[in-house]
Amino acid sequence: MLGSPRFLIATMLLLVWFSLGCQRGSQTAASGPATLPDEEAIQSLVDGVLDSTLRNRQLSCPTNGAWQIMHGVLAYGRPFEILLEHENRRVQAVDWLLAGGNMPGWIVRRGEAGLKAELQAGTRRGQGHEDQWLAVLAQCDLASDHPIIVGDEHFTMGDLVSQAMFDVYEGKECSWTLIGLSAYLPLDTEWQNREGETWTLERVVAMEASQDLTTSACGGSHRLIGMQMALDRYRQAFPDRELSGGWAQAQSQIDWAVQRARQFQQPSGAFSVNYFERASNSVDAAAHLGATGHTLEFLSLALSDEKLQEPWVTRSVVYLCDLFEQTAELDLECGALYHAVHGLQLYRARRFGPRATVAVDQAVDDEPAVGAS
Repeated sequence: MLGSPRFLIATMLLLVWFSLGCQRGSQTAASGPATLPDEEAIQSLVDGVLDSTLRNRQLSCPTNGAWQIMHGVLAYGRPFEILLEHENRRVQAVDWLLAGGNMPGWIVRRGEAGLKAELQAGTRRGQGHEDQWLAVLAQCDLASDHPIIVGDEHFTMGDLVSQAMFDVYEGKECSWTLIGLSAYLPLDTEWQNREGETWTLERVVAMEASQDLTTSACGGSHRLIGMQMALDRYRQAFPDRELSGGWAQAQSQIDWAVQRARQFQQPSGAFSVNYFERASNSVDAAAHLGATGHTLEFLSLALSDEKLQEPWVTRSVVYLCDLFEQTAELDLECGALYHAVHGLQLYRARRFGPRATVAVDQAVDDEPAVGAS
């Protein structure tokens, strides 16, 4: 696919589009839309992207590995389906995997305190960050006693949580750990790690808030998302309590990042490809998809309902939907692709309400689905 004439032509067109600006009505890449769509049109744009990506970028096993498939699960949740090539049937990826299914890169074993997921950083097949699988599965609303079968052994989601608690240490990248722990642990939980140190959720939050976002994965967006999810839990439990300690540190980092995202936004509506570090543009479509997608994902969690409807956020959504249209014929890297979809899913749910699950219609297209790598 990457060497096909269609891919080369589409890539050349994209380079022209990003460097010169492609006239589409009143919109250009340099200036963005002169007039934003109305509410109904925005919802239609977002729903169109969510539906077309689900239908036209289908993943399969074993061609696609766990890293790719779990990003699809992040975007579409527990109902996300994959094709089992050897059996020529479709299954819901999460339910099949946790019932004992095997896919390249899904390497889990009994750990000292529960169920341990092995790292395979840089492979784009296995877990790229500590507790990445836990974070994705936690966002599927699985109960702590939901079973996980590994070979002849039986575990639960709680075993993944217990191992993550045991493996926390000072200086660890806990972006994904925090998402999982804040989903399952009571806020006042105290525990001991493998060194016998006492930890709490607030301590993990404070550690994440103290890190340099500009040197963190994906511009720090994952750290921000983890902190925001933990803060959401805290505010739900204590809506009238003033933030202090690690919770206040996290809110300060989040407020800073929101301000920087808006400050560095491009006239097109795109967010900076250098995230929260500085204003920056690019002719690379994948860089824009990753940066604007990850940033929107964070903002869709962090902003109030009122701020989420402000024009600067709407411009980013329109830009991202347009970018999906422009790259419809290209193979795209799964991380950037599905985080952008997840950002649109979160935005859609916050602004217009949740949508019904859309089943994949295998008869939609006569041609094979466009890939994701």
